[in-house]
Amino acid sequence: MTKNFADKLIEAVRKKGNPICVGLDPRLDKIPESIKQKALMLRNKDGEHLSPMAAAAEAVIEFNKGIIDAVHDLVPVVKPQIAFYEIFGADGVRAYVETLKYAKKKGLLTIADAKRNDIGSTAEAYAQAFLGEVSIFEDFDDEVVMPVFEADSLTINPYLGWDGIKPFVEEAGKYGKGVFVLVKTSNKSSGDLQDLEMKDGKALYEIVGHLVESWGADEVGENGYSFVGAVVGATYPEQAKKLREVMPRTIFLVPGYGAQGGGAADVKPCFNKDGLGAIVNNSRGIIFAYEKQGLMADAYTEAARTAVIEMKKDLEGVL
Repeated sequence: MTKNFADKLIEAVRKKGNPICVGLDPRLDKIPESIKQKALMLRNKDGEHLSPMAAAAEAVIEFNKGIIDAVHDLVPVVKPQIAFYEIFGADGVRAYVETLKYAKKKGLLTIADAKRNDIGSTAEAYAQAFLGEVSIFEDFDDEVVMPVFEADSLTINPYLGWDGIKPFVEEAGKYGKGVFVLVKTSNKSSGDLQDLEMKDGKALYEIVGHLVESWGADEVGENGYSFVGAVVGATYPEQAKKLREVMPRTIFLVPGYGAQGGGAADVKPCFNKDGLGAIVNNSRGIIFAYEKQGLMADAYTEAARTAVIEMKKDLEGVL
C-alpha cells in the first residue's frame, strides 16, 4: 500500500526535529562568481562552450547542490520555485529536474512550487507531470512509463474549484504524493481577493479553508493529517489562527518567514497543540544568508547551514 504523504512529511519532521522547509529560489546575480565562471568554461560534447542559458543552468545546479549538501541532515524538506528555473528556458527546466533528483538522493522530501491549476485533461496532464508518471509510446511494443519531475508534492491554485483540484488529488493519492492548495498567501495584496467578505460574514479565505479540509477528508494518514495541505502565510497570523481551527487535519505550508517579515511568533498559530501541522519555508534568508552574515558569496553553504540552525532555535522558542 502506498504511504500517505502527510505521514512521510511528519516522520521527516520528527526525525530532523524541526519543521523547516528550505526554498531553493536561485538568482544568478547572487550565485558566487566562482561557480558562474566554472559554468562558463564548460564545453559540450562537440567541444564548444555552453550557450549562456545552459551555462546559467549549470551554475544553478551546482549552487543548489551546495545548499542541499549543507542542510540535508538538518531539514526535512526543500521547495524549489519553478519560476527561478523557467527563466532560463529548457535548460532551466532541466536544472529544476536535476535539483529535485539531487534532493531526493540526499533523503529530502520535495515540494514543486509551481502553483498549477486547470480543468479536464489539462489538469490531468499537469498532475501526471509533477506527481505521477507519463506513458510514452503506449501504442507500441516498447511503451515506456516514467516520472517526469519526480516531486513529492506540488502547490496548486483552487480558483477553478473542485474539478481543477480533483486530478491532482487523485494522482497524489495514487503515488503517495501531496498537494498544497493556496488559501491565504503571504503577499501584501492577497487581501484584495482572499479577504473579501461573503454573505455569511466569513472571508473568502475561510471558505477556501473549509473546502480544502473537505477535499482532504478522505485522505487522512495514520498521524491524523491529510495529504491535501494548504498554503498559509506567516505574515497573517490572525487569519492563520482562524484557519487552524477550520483545518485541524491539514498540514500548512507557511511562506513569509524571514525576508518577508514573518517571525517565529507569527508562525505559531499555524501549528496544532501537538506541535505538528505545519512546515515553515525560508528561501532568501537561508540560501543567501551570506549577505546578512557579512560573508563573501563563496561562503554561501556555511552561511546557509548557520541560518538553518538559528532558525531552528528561533522556532523552538515558540513551539
